[in-house]
Amino acid sequence: MYQMLDPKTLTVLITGGTSGIGAATARRFLAAGSKVIVTGRRADRLAALAAEFGDAIHTLELDVRDWEATQAAFAALPDPFANYNVVCANAGLAMGLEPAQAANMSDWEEMVATNINGVLYTVRATLPSMIARGEGHVVFTGSVAGDYPYPGGNTYGATKAFVKQFSLNVWADVVGTGVRVTNVEPGLTETEFSIVRFKGDEDRAGKLYEGVKHLTGEDIAEQIFFCCTVPRNVNINRIHALAADQSFSALSVKRR
Repeated sequence: MYQMLDPKTLTVLITGGTSGIGAATARRFLAAGSKVIVTGRRADRLAALAAEFGDAIHTLELDVRDWEATQAAFAALPDPFANYNVVCANAGLAMGLEPAQAANMSDWEEMVATNINGVLYTVRATLPSMIARGEGHVVFTGSVAGDYPYPGGNTYGATKAFVKQFSLNVWADVVGTGVRVTNVEPGLTETEFSIVRFKGDEDRAGKLYEGVKHLTGEDIAEQIFFCCTVPRNVNINRIHALAADQSFSALSVKRR
């Protein structure tokens, strides 16, 4: 009988860990006794986490869109954080909700740089050492937008479709190495995601969640925690999770 993994044996590296799903995931693993590395761009939030959790956490001010910086930061992790065996490639964002013909090109470029390049750099910088140690787990934060299009979701949805397919292809590459791969794909989840998307317009962001019992960052963190603590003979390829109040949209029909 295989046993669930003891979270105290896990050292978890989380990108984009200063808010939302990343921060909730850090707290979930820390509460269970794991060591956690949190990266992010907001120094004040990193400092607050370090003050709260002390020796159990290592924080890195890092922009994962920078390949050289990402590679150097992960190669220079101190003991006892250097032998990470879970990597949550979580950093990502949505910008804008305009139709493709009216979208801001800088929004598109930022989504591609973060949601695609940042994921690529994180995985390429961390995968070899986990394979060399013979154990590890890459967890991607995808989205149901990678499967289901919606108006204004153009480039964001496309980046998450990339994450979905990349995760499956990485699993094809690493199978048998002791490294597992999972893509967790949330639906309607209230974090700072929509505030970022609408560039600080909290009223507009809040309307998306009015009257809906949405998912939370903690809900998704629990799913990530489960995937990482199932016995090592199990690989959960994808978790596709919608809020109970959310289902699939009708096909769009233009009536004349």
